[in-house]
Amino acid sequence: MDILPHNEKAAATWGSGGAAYDKVSETIADSIDHMLDRLDIQPGERALDLATGTGWTARRLAQKGARVTGVDLGAGVIDAARSLAAASGLDIAFEVGDAEATGLPAGCFDVVTSTCGVMFAARPDAVARELARLVRPGGRIGLTTWPPTSTLAQMFQMMRPYMPPPPNPAPPSPFEWGREERVRELLGADFDLAFETGTTVLRMPSGERVWEVFSEGYGPTKTLHRTTERRDDLRRDFIAFHDAHRTPLGVAMPREYLVVIGTRR
Repeated sequence: MDILPHNEKAAATWGSGGAAYDKVSETIADSIDHMLDRLDIQPGERALDLATGTGWTARRLAQKGARVTGVDLGAGVIDAARSLAAASGLDIAFEVGDAEATGLPAGCFDVVTSTCGVMFAARPDAVARELARLVRPGGRIGLTTWPPTSTLAQMFQMMRPYMPPPPNPAPPSPFEWGREERVRELLGADFDLAFETGTTVLRMPSGERVWEVFSEGYGPTKTLHRTTERRDDLRRDFIAFHDAHRTPLGVAMPREYLVVIGTRR
């Protein structure tokens, strides 16, 4: 599988977290199970997890008895996904590949999932076409996405002053995938869609601990910290953003998400 040229920078960014990205996935484990429960995975189903990261969702699919393939454009997280699956005794086929053009055979999956993954692809229309191509008639897709009003979207807004200027024209916001109307525009011609919202809570002892986890394992934060000349300011603002959600026991930041379940026509 090849990475499209316009996605090579994103591949380096998202792959940079390596095995440490699994700690980030752990913080949204309940939202992943929410989506998988709604999909009602059956043993023996052929499942693909797109933008799989270190394979948290892929492992949960395999634990439910599915025959699983996981694809991500980041080589670093795919290497970690293979090791983590092997350590758990799970047989999962992980490959480096591009969600906009996987090269996998058409109609070969009963289920395709992506948990806060394909929403970050540069070309949403291409991802939508690929989702429709990969799922057999009657098969299902399951997505979790962050809405534009979510605290996760606000985290990216907090980091924006430290990012380089966007290209002109700027790519679509990934958080548009968190709006039902936009998902219907992208997928409604090929899937019967249903939606449900949820809230996962990020619980850590302090904003400092959140910074340690994300600056080590979350590709966009880690890459930004390495490339900005204002590292100390970024760290300060990131910690303060999360400490604004402190309770007497530590950070408890609610993060709203959207679950999308679609059945292929």
